[in-house]
Amino acid sequence: MPVNRAQRATLRTSTVALTLALGTFILTDPAHAEEPMANGEGASTEQRGGGDKTGIFAAARIQYSGSVAKNGGTGNVTSSDVNWTPPPCWYAPYLGAKDFKEKMSKDIERELNTPGMGGTAGSAIGEKKRHYEDGYGWTGTPGYKDYNVENDGKGMFWAGVENPNEPDYLKRTSCTDLPFWVENGEAPPPQYEEAISPEILAALAYQHMELPDTKVTLAPEANTKVNLPTWAWLDKAVFDEVQATAAINVPGFNIQATTTAKPVSLKLEPGTEDAETYPASGECTINADDSIGEPYAKGKSDETPPCGVKYLRSSGDGTFKLRATITWEINWTGTGGAGGDLPNGTFGSEQDVTVQEIQAVNR
Repeated sequence: MPVNRAQRATLRTSTVALTLALGTFILTDPAHAEEPMANGEGASTEQRGGGDKTGIFAAARIQYSGSVAKNGGTGNVTSSDVNWTPPPCWYAPYLGAKDFKEKMSKDIERELNTPGMGGTAGSAIGEKKRHYEDGYGWTGTPGYKDYNVENDGKGMFWAGVENPNEPDYLKRTSCTDLPFWVENGEAPPPQYEEAISPEILAALAYQHMELPDTKVTLAPEANTKVNLPTWAWLDKAVFDEVQATAAINVPGFNIQATTTAKPVSLKLEPGTEDAETYPASGECTINADDSIGEPYAKGKSDETPPCGVKYLRSSGDGTFKLRATITWEINWTGTGGAGGDLPNGTFGSEQDVTVQEIQAVNR
């Protein structure tokens, strides 16, 4: 029988008991995490669950490859949709039945023998023990007699996993349903909306994506004159699409998603209000050959650049900070033909521009 959110809430133990029970379900544990490979195109970084000293790792391993930040860190993409955020937590394969029994039964006994674990917390721990040992279920949710060991090898228990890059503690720790069983080759029960999926992996790949720090070519370069149009452009060779992949591979469950970012426009911000941009919006669109703008060439000094800026006053003894922000169109594809669009991403960098007065000589 399907279980709604209100019924699922009854599966959650008290905060104290749950913290003790799920305290080892952590993605990044320095004592057990594998050292990630060097970052770069085709490289891979891993976030690995950790906890006890038995070599059993909490949660499934997520592998990141392609253009991703080092050591599983957050990449440099800023979503253009302020309401979009990567998943703060999710449910993922954790342990087989026998390993789960060994792990969970010890945890439960330790919790029951912890001083102060009486009242509501103690009752919740007792309910959890009956859930996994006696097969006692709540509101239509099946229990697991003897930790479901008779089905060992036929599936895995899934558990909540925190996103270590989520700064909000309450969001990061919100996947608090007790571990549940999923048969090999079967999808998690539909009520677990946060169960790991290609779509969630795509969002995580987005979060870890590292876009290139492309410097815009200027002419005149670095030093220009007041009222002199400065041409700006990006060649196709340094302005190409970027990909990041997130994958999870455990017995009976293998999925992946690749997030692709394609550059679509460049926005110029001169660093002062005393300037004009070309075009007036400051948005330079991509050309048919995937370049942006047009390189300056001799004989074009009297022409208006398709992409550029004109400063109306001198920068004096200092410089203006010309900011060039690239907008990337982002989509994803994943296991089973899944795919779709993600919010556009942006990444910008600044360049120092010296603007001098044109010196006139009177004869």
